[in-house]
Amino acid sequence: TAVFLLSFFQSPFWILSLPSEDIAKGLMKRTVCAKSIFELWGHGKSTDELYSSLKNYPLENMAPYLQSNLTYKIKVHAFNKTLTQEEKIQRIDSLEFLPFEGKVNLKKPDNIFWLLEDYGMDPNNIPEHPIDLYFGRWIANGQRDLIESYSVKKRHFIGNTSMDACLAFIMANHGRVKPNDVVFDPFIGTGGLLIASAHFGAYVFGTDIDYSTVHGLGKASRKNQKWRGPDENIRANLRQYGLEKHYLDAFVSDASRPIWRKGAQFDAIITDPPYGIREATRRTGSQKEMAKMTERGTENHISISSNYHLSDILFDLLKFAAEHLVIGGRLVYWLPIYKPEYTEEIIPRHPCLKLISNCEQTLSSHTSRYLITMEKVKEFEDEDHDVHILESQYLPYKSHNSFRDKYFSGVTKRIAKEEKDSQK
Repeated sequence: TAVFLLSFFQSPFWILSLPSEDIAKGLMKRTVCAKSIFELWGHGKSTDELYSSLKNYPLENMAPYLQSNLTYKIKVHAFNKTLTQEEKIQRIDSLEFLPFEGKVNLKKPDNIFWLLEDYGMDPNNIPEHPIDLYFGRWIANGQRDLIESYSVKKRHFIGNTSMDACLAFIMANHGRVKPNDVVFDPFIGTGGLLIASAHFGAYVFGTDIDYSTVHGLGKASRKNQKWRGPDENIRANLRQYGLEKHYLDAFVSDASRPIWRKGAQFDAIITDPPYGIREATRRTGSQKEMAKMTERGTENHISISSNYHLSDILFDLLKFAAEHLVIGGRLVYWLPIYKPEYTEEIIPRHPCLKLISNCEQTLSSHTSRYLITMEKVKEFEDEDHDVHILESQYLPYKSHNSFRDKYFSGVTKRIAKEEKDSQK
């Protein structure tokens, strides 16, 4: 088992074991969170410990990369501290005891080696000496360039809630999206989540209750632009990135009333349900309400809409995933929560779905949203239609139906406090 060094969000560096270098490279072809991955040759809390560790590293593991016919270069990087070029050269010179036989090539070396120094996470309290030092052979970089190249700022068609590119790729990774998968988003919006899945080779499509968004009509979301142009639509977004061949289509449809026949199955369902903050939570009205509107002669793409509580959205979403995911398929979605009331027990469950992970993203001092990943482990059967049993598993989350009010209550209190402070 090889040992590798990986960037990690709780610490600048993370040591882990992977079975092979090919697996390490495969990992870095997908991740947008990690910067680089290295084969770890030495580690220490001080320079002496690092040098001792390097001297004890098996020579037979080093030899293939230090041969006379191979060129190399050494790079020095300090996390949370800026080193001068002179300091970097001094550190490189101190590694002269390593048995390099080849020549230095700074432009196109056969192998690159990194000396990494960790000065902690606090920019206001940088220690004089590094907390940890690492030396290793560079293997591959992550896909952080995707964050910039797929940035929403450069996207042709956006909405009020277009998903950040980095988060979209993280969601696709949680869904284990792979080439030729079929990925569905029941709250498609402007299609930001479809783009990330299509990048990884999946065929993508979705639905949304908002006719104007699906067809790219109405008021624009960009500053200094009043109306959307004739070519602003989801398909144009996929075309922008050369991914149009992976786009199946989008339909105007109510998530509470699925349009799919029994037996339709998807490899992944990746979505961001509305919370009622920037986009309303709504569904089509009852048949009785619709009939009244028809009698009045009202013409609209959605005749009438009614409130769609968060707990009801999640009830429908999990039930839909349980019925239409393949075994092993994954549901990935964002769950908004009010921090003072959060426990893991309020996460909605379904007997056909296994909770894989829940990762927090802070929204404010009192609210967060959790990225929920669930995997289908059981075929959907008749007893799984039992509404009373299922609803009992959603009761703990029903207090979050007022999430919008709780979200803005914090904003109101903060504004009031700022006004009070300014008066003082």
